[in-house]
Amino acid sequence: MKLENSSDVSDKLDWNRFCEFLWFSEKLDFWLDISKMNVSNTVIQKYQPLFARAFEAMQRLESGERSNINEDRQVGHYWLRDPHSAPDDQIQKGIENQISSIEVFCRHILDGSISPKPSVRYTDVLWIGIGGSGLGPLLIVNSLKKKNTGLNFHFIDNVDPDGFSSIFEELKIRFKSTLFVVVSKSGGTPEPRIAMDQARHAMEKQGLLWSSQSIAITMIDSHLYRKSKAESWLKTFELQDWVGGRTSITGSVGLLSLGLVGGDIRQFLNGASVMDNLTRNEIVKSNPSALMAISWFQAGEGKGKRDLVILPYRDKLDLMSRYLQQLIMESLGKKLDRDGNLVHQGISVYGNKGSTDQHAYVQQLRDGVDNFFVTFIEVLSDSSEIYSLAKCNPGDYLSGFLQGTRTALSQGGRQSITITLKSLNERSLGALVALFERSVGLYAELININAYDQPGVEAGKKAAADILDMQDSIINRFNSVSKNNISQINDYLGGESHESIYFIMRHLVTNDKSYTFTGDWSDPASLEFTKLL
Repeated sequence: MKLENSSDVSDKLDWNRFCEFLWFSEKLDFWLDISKMNVSNTVIQKYQPLFARAFEAMQRLESGERSNINEDRQVGHYWLRDPHSAPDDQIQKGIENQISSIEVFCRHILDGSISPKPSVRYTDVLWIGIGGSGLGPLLIVNSLKKKNTGLNFHFIDNVDPDGFSSIFEELKIRFKSTLFVVVSKSGGTPEPRIAMDQARHAMEKQGLLWSSQSIAITMIDSHLYRKSKAESWLKTFELQDWVGGRTSITGSVGLLSLGLVGGDIRQFLNGASVMDNLTRNEIVKSNPSALMAISWFQAGEGKGKRDLVILPYRDKLDLMSRYLQQLIMESLGKKLDRDGNLVHQGISVYGNKGSTDQHAYVQQLRDGVDNFFVTFIEVLSDSSEIYSLAKCNPGDYLSGFLQGTRTALSQGGRQSITITLKSLNERSLGALVALFERSVGLYAELININAYDQPGVEAGKKAAADILDMQDSIINRFNSVSKNNISQINDYLGGESHESIYFIMRHLVTNDKSYTFTGDWSDPASLEFTKLL
């Protein structure tokens, strides 16, 4: 009788686990493998009651329950890819009409039916959007734009003066053929408003008419909506009240960007819709998002104790980690649970791309602190334009690096999930986004937090607004008293704001030549500032 050695036994155990915890959808040509995670049938059975409540909560959300409690809003991004699932006919028709309107508009832009001038066709898009209003379109354009198809995209997703200058310089000779898209749900967020004003000034200096080349994506009756209508902008698309920025990729924000690069909007929505249906399955082992959620829960002991490292093995998906940072961290990073208990929940997300990661931080993942789990994202289909040369096929090497890294991490006791797409296209990207969206929703229910509000973000916006108000007050002070030190300014403001005053004055002195100073920056109390008349 032949005795099995320990490596044979280990291989069989690994193979059995792989077969046990591999999920596949023939409809989507999509695989999910959680066999390298600390999940077992016993664990799944243990948390079945929690999942039962999570599935019920997701059903209520999709039926129209006001799930964003702080803002008293419904959460309806799932309706965007299946309008028939919307809770009333008005919402359904609104979604269907908008999809058709975006399709027609994009087709007319690309075929020249809509043009800035009779002899000029659009060549570029300057997209202005912050957070999800920029990250979704960035992911779509980076992942799906094909060479020599659609318009060329440029993004302003930050109020960086150097970033403005660089983009405006690049586009200067093509402003006349550039489509300007401004995305702001409320219409009052400072960053897109500032970026819009700068872009408008830059193009109008060339004698161009802003309204004839500009599109607004915003809520009906917002400040931006009213402005676009009053000035007769080229087009205005709705960003519904019940769609959050981080889940707006299957709404007007994502669809317009996809249509303008010549992508298939319907296929993108179909991929998301099919994945939505698959992730409604209440049998955990048959539901890929439930499998992801229980993997996250087990890895972090239900308290987010491990970070999520995203490693897509394709250049076109290298923005996936940035996209998922917002989706996951803004949704799950919460101070309080639904019962008001202090929990400080969340999962930190970071990532690189394969095979770049082989030469970057895999060393630490393999041998350093065990405070993470990896999600590999693999695409099977290789480019048909690349020659298959003996012993140096790039696709083979890329696949080999992924498998090697996955094995090395597993041998070191490190956990990983592997997602495999047969090919990267509109349908598979829609499915991938929907998979993570539902995973976030289910995981949030497992840990009893609300994934659809963002009080921390609102607090940051308020703090920034307070600083800008303080700067206005400081400038007013100098208009009446031309010489001040930090303590005198603080007394004038009537608060404990010494550090903020230091930061504000340092920036003013650097950028406004009418302000001078004496003293030593390393000794803030010695500084005295003067405004020249």
